[in-house]
Amino acid sequence: MKDNYSNIINFLSIRLKEPLPGRQAQERMIGRVLPMPVTVPQNARLSAVLCLLYPINTELHLVLMRRNEDKTAHSGQVSFPGGRKEPSDDTLLATALREAEEEIGINKTHVQILGALTPIYIPVSNYNVFPYIGFSIAKPEFKPNANEVAHVLEIPLRLLFDKTKKTITDVISPASKIKIKNVNAYQLSQDVLIWGATAMILSELEVLLEDIFLA
Repeated sequence: MKDNYSNIINFLSIRLKEPLPGRQAQERMIGRVLPMPVTVPQNARLSAVLCLLYPINTELHLVLMRRNEDKTAHSGQVSFPGGRKEPSDDTLLATALREAEEEIGINKTHVQILGALTPIYIPVSNYNVFPYIGFSIAKPEFKPNANEVAHVLEIPLRLLFDKTKKTITDVISPASKIKIKNVNAYQLSQDVLIWGATAMILSELEVLLEDIFLA
């Protein structure tokens, strides 16, 4: 990588205003419990997540979290902070910021929103997820909600471009307990496997930044 983090943030703030690579980029890391329908159902529940970038010792990181084991569709999985839109949320961006604060304590007043990635529909939970990219000049003081979050994960952004961190593996869906074969995933460590919608969202971010990180 030939750029420092401020150049990456400036690049993203401009690039996210242009047409996005969309589903083609997402599906480089495809892994679904149920097949994608032709169109998003009209009764799909709206939700939003926050992909927050911030520097640690001048290197950009992003924050993920491992959800508690609670027998829901995404039980125990690594994900972005986020959740469903509530009637009190004026916008989906408001949803993403509220959920990030409720789940891991991110102060929304410290977040600069750079833009949005392509929405992704999750058939197993019937959520249509809208991902937002944010930036904090300083590392947040994370305060994970013990009722929802097992622990917080801080991931160096460069790991998305490390070919040794990508794998094709079998996973067990928390929703169905059925083994899903040949799933594309980020294997960041022995204990951190990122697959499904989270991996697909990260894949689009990866495609946007390839020219910088692989230059």
